[in-house]
Amino acid sequence: MSHFAPAICPRLVVKIGSALLVDSAGNVRRDWLASVAADIAERVRGGQQIVVVSSGAIALGARRLKLPKGGRASLEDAQAAAATGQIALAGVWAELLGAQGLTAAQMLVTLDDLEDRRRFLNASATLDRLLSLGVVPVVNENDSVATSEIRFGDNDRLAARVAQAASARGVVLLSDVDGLYTANPHRDPNATRLAKIDAITPDIEAMASSDSASGMGSGGMASKLQAAKIATMAGADLLILSGLYYHPLARMAQADCGSLFVASAAGRKKKSWLAGRLTAKGRILVDAGAAKALRSGKSLLAAGITAVEGKFERGDVVDIVDEQGIALARGLAEYDCREAAAITGLSTAAIAERLGVPPRAAFIHRDHMVML
Repeated sequence: MSHFAPAICPRLVVKIGSALLVDSAGNVRRDWLASVAADIAERVRGGQQIVVVSSGAIALGARRLKLPKGGRASLEDAQAAAATGQIALAGVWAELLGAQGLTAAQMLVTLDDLEDRRRFLNASATLDRLLSLGVVPVVNENDSVATSEIRFGDNDRLAARVAQAASARGVVLLSDVDGLYTANPHRDPNATRLAKIDAITPDIEAMASSDSASGMGSGGMASKLQAAKIATMAGADLLILSGLYYHPLARMAQADCGSLFVASAAGRKKKSWLAGRLTAKGRILVDAGAAKALRSGKSLLAAGITAVEGKFERGDVVDIVDEQGIALARGLAEYDCREAAAITGLSTAAIAERLGVPPRAAFIHRDHMVML
């Protein structure tokens, strides 16, 4: 795309869906994947660093184990399929990238690895070192140990979070559909593609479908929009592009393909990590006055809190919710949930009397908060 400049993006994350990588018989589409490996090699030779987020482990494993519903009939089936398919998937990537003179590295991550700040920084450091060595990291969710409650569930959002960890400025989601349409293009012949999206508005979100056209993948357009939110808030452009062509990455320079979600101004790394999180330990309900203060850039004080939900410790991530139940912000709590319940609605001066210790500057300081 003329307005998406992958050639000058120092680091690019490329996500490949199961429907592109695995055929209906459960075999890797080797010729197509070899063309992708050739595209990657050309970009690496041009000085660009590439991270691959590769689906396909469950789809590959399910067919080898003859599991129903593509290995997704139960969590146990998905875990067994992932364990079986991941070793085959890693081998194919190592072979095809090796044929292009590139070294592949496998990284398996869970949701907690990128939600916990320390582990996020560890993953970031590993990615940075691999890329500095000219290696192509191939990342996937560790579905063999993930639980139904603690998992990404789709690699679209994983790709956006990996882009944050890698400080990438671009994300490409290769898909079986060529971007975001005004309606489902498989069902509505009048659907039109949106070439460029500057902001993800409620109208844009209403266009998304959660359907996965192939039945192999776990996400649809809804998961891609969630990924776009995470990526753009972290300062990365995100492009949804059809992978139903050989050498799909070569098509990025064409003006009439895909849908580009334009990055917002990149904020502090900690704030983009907060905004991109998929989980929070609790919810802090605030009154209209506190909501107005937050929108003007102020910290959250206990006086503006009306209720506390969830179990959290000091330093945990919590969502701040207004009187209409809309999440306004996310931040790091300066008090645990027991202290929070005790000081709800209190002035700063009254907190010391209630807790018996000097009060902190704020319940959530603005430096440790991001508006949503």
